[in-house]
Amino acid sequence: MNQARHFVLAAGGTGGHMVPAAALAAELMKRGHHVALISDERGVRFPGLFEDIQTHVLPAGRLAGGPVGWARAAAAMVKGRSMAIELYRAFRPAAVIGFGGYPALPALLAAFHENIPTAVHEQNAVLGRVNRLVARKVSAIATSYANVERLAPKYHGKTHLVGNPVRDSVLTLRSRPYPLLEEDGIFRVLVTGGSQGASVLSQVVPDGLSLLPVSFRRRLQVTHQARIEDIEAARAKYAELSIAADLATYLPDLPEQLAWAHLVIARAGASTLAELTVAGRPAILVPLPSATDDHQTVNAREMTAAGGARTIDQRSFTPVELAKQMQKLGLDPAALQNAAGRARSCGRPDAARDLADLVESLNDTPGDMPIGVPLPMGANGKPIYA
Repeated sequence: MNQARHFVLAAGGTGGHMVPAAALAAELMKRGHHVALISDERGVRFPGLFEDIQTHVLPAGRLAGGPVGWARAAAAMVKGRSMAIELYRAFRPAAVIGFGGYPALPALLAAFHENIPTAVHEQNAVLGRVNRLVARKVSAIATSYANVERLAPKYHGKTHLVGNPVRDSVLTLRSRPYPLLEEDGIFRVLVTGGSQGASVLSQVVPDGLSLLPVSFRRRLQVTHQARIEDIEAARAKYAELSIAADLATYLPDLPEQLAWAHLVIARAGASTLAELTVAGRPAILVPLPSATDDHQTVNAREMTAAGGARTIDQRSFTPVELAKQMQKLGLDPAALQNAAGRARSCGRPDAARDLADLVESLNDTPGDMPIGVPLPMGANGKPIYA
């Protein structure tokens, strides 16, 4: 067994960054290591992910808003970097791992200053802005896709394909068969817009399902995660159309819902696709058009090319188009099960293990401070951690 080491994970406060960070944290702790998280206010309060992990909030501005915004961001980065340096000198991490998002940047800059080994994990099929900024200096780059846009060829030598880690509750779905679908049986549809929902799905999906043949529509059982401002209108629409639907703004039992779903209608965020492919569930994907560098469209290509999904550009995502794609997928149980298998073929269930192996290899010299060392105080005399 490896000697216990300290690792710092740094991630922006969205589900796409936090979920893989939490999966890596769980794997490292299983191996006897000690983990701390650096994020923003959203990240350290993410429900159910980091409850047993020391968390730290460091200043980190966004590079936006013109010259004034850039100046404020730079000042926040400098302050965050100084606080991270203070943290590292007490915590003595064996490595710092960034998962993207601006809160990861000061943590990585501090690691460069202290000559601490570093890695970044890229969840998307396009290298994110923060990861592009630090790509030259990090020790290793871990990717979720074999082909990653905006990753310069000169960095390929330190790039490792590991996949995008998912929660254990999703990983267990890989051993469960695709749910039996009989020609006249219940057809379960899961609609999810990711951690923040998606208004376009609430607007289009009920009307699209209403255009299906009556015999198909009567078989539907829909679970729909909607934004709080959309949920009542969507609920009323399903009721008006006599479509059986359960709606919620948050699905704490999402893995179980995914286990029973015959088809998923979703955005193409990195964590969503990782979960779909690990579980082996076919999908209709509607990439978020405002995603940075249009990365959701690029994310969807692998699963779509494999035959596990159909991608609809949001501009073309109409009730008529949705109904057409639903019929192509849903009226032939054998074809749908084949699509599930093709989705599964894209999954990388060993991502957390492989990423942890890479992280452990960054520094073979364990930190020489005992686990549980008191963490440092900020310049104002208050604890750095949240």
